Amino acid sequence: MTRLLHFPYQFDGRGRSREDDEASWIRGLIEQVLFTTPGERVMRPEFGSGLQELVFAPNSPELAATVQFLVQGALQQWLSDLIQVEQVEVRSVEASLTVTVAYTILRSQERQQEQFALGGTP
Repeated sequence: MTRLLHFPYQFDGRGRSREDDEASWIRGLIEQVLFTTPGERVMRPEFGSGLQELVFAPNSPELAATVQFLVQGALQQWLSDLIQVEQVEVRSVEASLTVTVAYTILRSQERQQEQFALGGTP
């Protein structure tokens, strides 16, 4: 069986690498895609979504649409073998972006909805 390591990396109470269940592991993968800036990873410079670059852009319907497009595309590109993205909602308030992602885990057909915030509190 494949070990699913917790993100961010941590040790468990026994001093071993902390492991997660599949749903928590996938949430961690989504978080990595959303909050990694393209060019940040040396061996995979195209990885990420570019979300952090938009947090201080002027708040507008166009910004929300851009973020929704970026997030949907990045998740489909990097995690399409693990999840089916059902819906991406973006809320922008002042210097804070909140992204809600609804998706289905392909292996278990379990539906999930997770919220991610950038630049402040949701």
